[in-house]
Amino acid sequence: MKILITFAVDDEFAPWRKLRPFKRIEEETEVEAYGCNVNGVEVGALLTGIGGKKDWAGAAQRIWNQDIEMCVSSGLAGGLRPGRSLGEVVAARQVEATSRKLKIGCDDELVDAAIRCGAREVLLMYSTDRVVVGATEKSDLGKIADVVEMESGEVLCKAAAFGARVAAIRGISDFWDEDLPIDFNRVVTAAGDVSIPRVIGQVLRQPTAIPSLVRFGKQSRAAAEKLALFLDRYVEALAALKTFSAGKVAS
Repeated sequence: MKILITFAVDDEFAPWRKLRPFKRIEEETEVEAYGCNVNGVEVGALLTGIGGKKDWAGAAQRIWNQDIEMCVSSGLAGGLRPGRSLGEVVAARQVEATSRKLKIGCDDELVDAAIRCGAREVLLMYSTDRVVVGATEKSDLGKIADVVEMESGEVLCKAAAFGARVAAIRGISDFWDEDLPIDFNRVVTAAGDVSIPRVIGQVLRQPTAIPSLVRFGKQSRAAAEKLALFLDRYVEALAALKTFSAGKVAS
C-alpha cells in the first residue's frame, strides 16, 4: 500500500517531518518529495506549491509510477464560519474546485477514518485559485462552504484521475472574521512559492501590518503542529487497513 500526503509548502509539512524519519527523495524535479515507512506501509509527501502549481503529479509518476492507493491533500485552511478553533483539523465530504467548476467527492471511508482520529467533518471545502484575504469575502463564502484553501481541488482531481482514493484534511489557521495581515496574492510566485523579497516589500509599504503578520505566523505554526500530530495518528490508522476490496478498504 502507498499513501501520498500533499502540502503546499514546507512550513505546513515541517512539524510532521520532525515526528517521522522522512527522507528526501532525490529526483530531477522542482517538486520536493519525501518518503518514510509507517508500520510496513510506504508513505510519501510532496510539496505542490501554493495553488498546486508545481508538477507534483508528474513527480508522483516518476517516483511511484502513480502506484498510489490513497492521496490526501493536507495543509492549512481558513475558517469561513463561526465556531472553528485554532488548529482544529477538518475533513471534507466534498471539495469544490473553483478553477475546474466542479465538486469532487472525498472517499467516505477515508473521511470516516479521519473523524475517528479526531477530525471534524465539514460538508464542503472551497478550493480557490487565489488567497481569500478579507473577512467580508470569507463571510460571504461561509454561506456556501465551511473552509477555504487553494490546493485540494487540483490535487484531488489529478489523484483521482490516476486511480487513487482521495481526501482533503486541513488544519484551521485563521478565522471567518479575520483579515489576513497582507495581500498574499502579491507575494506568491508563478511556481507557487512565497517570495520573501515580495513579503518585505509588502511590509515596507504597510508597516502597521507587522504585529498582525507576526500573530498570523504564530497561528500558522501552531495549526501546523496540531495537524502533524493528527496526521501521525491518521496514517497509522490507514496503515492498519491492509487491503482494498471492491473499491473499499478492508481490514
